[in-house]
Amino acid sequence: MVFSQELISILACPKCRGDLQLLGTLERAEGFSCAGCDAVYPVYDGIPVLLVEKAIPRAAWDKGERGERP
Repeated sequence: MVFSQELISILACPKCRGDLQLLGTLERAEGFSCAGCDAVYPVYDGIPVLLVEKAIPRAAWDKGERGERP
């Protein structure tokens, strides 16, 4: 799935409702990062997993941990 800037601008963190930053490119998104929660919401097969219980701590994400695929 290719994400558009318009879509990204309306996405919000499901936990704190803060802005999400795209990790990767519009064509190949890897996840969405929330600075407020210091968490990353992964993208699997082009689908963002915006579930609080599936969020990955940013420090773990930066070490290469990507969580379990649903």
